Amino acid sequence: MSLAQLAALLADPTRAAFCGALLDGRAWTAGELARHAGVAPSTASEHLSRLIAGGLLAEERQGRHRYVRLAGPAVATLIEDLTAFAGTAAGAAVSGPAPGNLREATRRSAEARARTCYDHLAGRLGVAVADAMLDRGLVSADAGLVLTGDGRGWLAAQAIDLPPRAGGKGARPVLRACLDWTERRSHLGGALGAALCRTALERAWVQRIGSGRALRVTPDGDRALRELFGVRMEPCA
Repeated sequence: MSLAQLAALLADPTRAAFCGALLDGRAWTAGELARHAGVAPSTASEHLSRLIAGGLLAEERQGRHRYVRLAGPAVATLIEDLTAFAGTAAGAAVSGPAPGNLREATRRSAEARARTCYDHLAGRLGVAVADAMLDRGLVSADAGLVLTGDGRGWLAAQAIDLPPRAGGKGARPVLRACLDWTERRSHLGGALGAALCRTALERAWVQRIGSGRALRVTPDGDRALRELFGVRMEPCA
C-alpha cells in the first residue's frame, strides 16, 4: 500500500472514529462501531471492509457475529502517533465529535486522566509511570529508550513477565516511547508497556470505566502506585 492509499483510508471521519475506538485493544462488533460513529450498519460494513482490506483491521467471526480489532501493535502505534501529531483538532476527530454534553465531557476528562492506548497505559497515569521508571533507572533514555538491568530485576521482583522476544522483521520491541496525544509527552509502549498495563488490570490497580478506554485507579492501585513508583493518583469515585 502506498502512503497516499494509507492516508486515504484514514481520511474518512467514520473510519478514523472506528480506529480510535479500537485503540482500547478489544474486539468490537460492526454494530457496536456503527453506533459509536453514528452511522448505519450497512455504512459501517462498507468502511470496515476497506479497513480490513487495507491491513489496518483484522476480522474474527464467531457464529453469526463479526468482530474486528486493530491488526496489531504497529497499527495502534500509527493511530496514536498520528493523533498526537495532528494536534487537538484532529485528535477530536479521531476520538469522536467535540463534547456536546456533560456525559461526553466527563468521558474525555476520564480518558485524559488514565486510559488504555491499545494495550498499554496512557494519559496522565501512563506518563507519570514512564517518568517514575526513568527517574528510578528502571528504563534509560541515554541511548534510545531501553530497559535497564535494574529494570529487569525490578520486573522479576514484582513477578511481571515480559513475553518472549520474537525475532524477524516487524518484531515488537521490548520498549518504545509512545507520544501521548492528551499529555503531549511520551508514555511507555512496546512489550514492557503491555506487561505493565496487563498487570495493573489483573491486579485490579485500575478498572475500566464502562465500555471505553478510560480507567479508574482503585484504592489498591493508589497504594501500589505510591509504593512502586511514587505516583499519586487518587482513586476515582
